[in-house]
Amino acid sequence: MQMTTDPSAPWLIVGLGNPGPGYAMNRHNVGFMVADLLAERIGGSFKRSGRAQAQVLEGRIGPAGPSSRRVVLAKPMSYMNVSGGPVTALRDFYKVPTANIVAVHDELDIDYGTLRLKLGGGDNGHNGLKSMTKAMGPDYHRVRFGIGRPPGRMQVADFVLKDFASAERKELGYFVDRAADAAEALVIEGLERAQSSYNS
Repeated sequence: MQMTTDPSAPWLIVGLGNPGPGYAMNRHNVGFMVADLLAERIGGSFKRSGRAQAQVLEGRIGPAGPSSRRVVLAKPMSYMNVSGGPVTALRDFYKVPTANIVAVHDELDIDYGTLRLKLGGGDNGHNGLKSMTKAMGPDYHRVRFGIGRPPGRMQVADFVLKDFASAERKELGYFVDRAADAAEALVIEGLERAQSSYNS
């Protein structure tokens, strides 16, 4: 499903995670990591929003000129399972079509470091997506960052709230960089072209 929107409309790229230093390197916080890298690329820093419980940064991505896109980067400062409220408040304030929202999040059912881009669909048990979909429906984009399944009998909740393992951290920077590239490509080039490049 490819949806077209007004090319002048802004995009909202939401990195999903939990606030606070104790969560910073958790697998569940990879969305925050990608958002932080995108902020570095734009050359700005996140500031607390007066409109929503979130940190935001406004800027443009893409080559200079008419092909660049206005974007709002956001990190909800609520906990993951209530992300929908801040995202909806930002959507309404910045007048972002729902189809111009991109959620960057961890995905259990994909191998570590693998990316999948899509529009719409279910939440696959992800509490951040579940909250967003409850608040505004499912028709937003997702950049799904594979973290793999928990080993042995480890509970899913324990697995996602643990830091990336030392072996995973060796490649984490590369994979976060690639996910940021994928989010930019999605906004600039559209879903189909981005999928062909990044759905590994």
